Amino acid sequence: MFPLRIENLRFAPNGRPVLDGVDLTLDGEGISLLLGPNGAGKSVLLRTLAGLIEPTGGRFDWGGGARPHFGVAMVFQHPMMLRASVLANVALALKPMGVARAERHRRAREVLARVGLAGREDDSARQLSGGERQRLALARAWITAPRLLLLDEPTASLDPSASAEVERIIREIRTEGCKVVMSTHNLGQATGLARVVGAHDHLAAFGADFADDP
Repeated sequence: MFPLRIENLRFAPNGRPVLDGVDLTLDGEGISLLLGPNGAGKSVLLRTLAGLIEPTGGRFDWGGGARPHFGVAMVFQHPMMLRASVLANVALALKPMGVARAERHRRAREVLARVGLAGREDDSARQLSGGERQRLALARAWITAPRLLLLDEPTASLDPSASAEVERIIREIRTEGCKVVMSTHNLGQATGLARVVGAHDHLAAFGADFADDP
């Protein structure tokens, strides 16, 4: 999967350029942060990486091979929850991988404990708070042991306490050999997170107007 190279990536729905010649190389270590104002195209780039948007032009090179069937996960700013329990929302992520039901539930309980949701397994996922939903979404991605985790402004709608907990989980996921690519428009958060997580991590300004954005 790595190094993942993006060459001359373009996305122009109805002729309006959103991505216009993006070149980027990602190795398999640490965390990369995409910085830029709202509307700069950060979310679109992440969605193309996830295979959710077909670009207008350009190419991906997934370590010299084809796009992997598994190993890429994405968490959105406002994650969707199934009308099911917290446990079921997480365990379902393993079903396409052919994991047996009992094993799915065992792994789901383990990862829920790691994101601070132990004891909430039987609760309705849609009754969780915003911060709890984001932790649940991270657990749902984490359980699949992704090689590449894409995070689209995961703390943008959270208070400082909830944001700090989400950042803690991101740092822990990163230490298990998962490459994290996270978008944000918050320079303070990005520099703080990169300073904590270490030397393999880097920041990338995204969007031509970012330097002038307060």
